[in-house]
Amino acid sequence: MLFKFSDLHPCGASEERDSVVRDDFIITKLQAEDAARLLEGIGRTAAHDLDGEAGYGRFLQRELSQIGEAFSGVDKSLLELEGKFKQSQETELREEQQLNGNVMKQVSDIQGTLRETTDISLGLKDKHELLSLIIRSHGTRLSRLKTEYLNVGS
Repeated sequence: MLFKFSDLHPCGASEERDSVVRDDFIITKLQAEDAARLLEGIGRTAAHDLDGEAGYGRFLQRELSQIGEAFSGVDKSLLELEGKFKQSQETELREEQQLNGNVMKQVSDIQGTLRETTDISLGLKDKHELLSLIIRSHGTRLSRLKTEYLNVGS
C-alpha cells in the first residue's frame, strides 16, 4: 500500500461536516464534467487535425503520398518545360543556321558576280588597249599613206 491514511479524529456525525463533503463531491463532479468536456474537445480537435484518419501514422502516410504526388507533378512539369526549352533552342538554332546559310549564299553569289565583273573589266581593258594599238597603227598607216599621196601628186 502506497498511501496510509490515518485519521486521528473519528468521523463526527455533524451536519456541518456532511455539507462540506457534499460540496466537495459536487465540486469534484463539476471538475470531472469539465475534464470530460475538455477531453471530448481535444478528441474532436485531434480528429479534425487528422482529417478523419484513425491514427497519426495513417495521417502522415496520406500526407506523404500527397507530397509525393505533388513532387511528381512538379517533376513532370519541369520535364515538360525542359523539353519545350530544348525544342525552342533547337528551333532557334535551325532558324539561325538557315539565316546564316541564306546570308552566306548571298555573299557567295555577290563574290561570284564580283569575280565575273572583274574578269569582264579586265577583258574590256585588254580590248581597249588592243583597239588603241589598232587605232594608232591605222593612224600611222593613214599618215604614211597621206604623205605618200601628197608626195606622188606633187
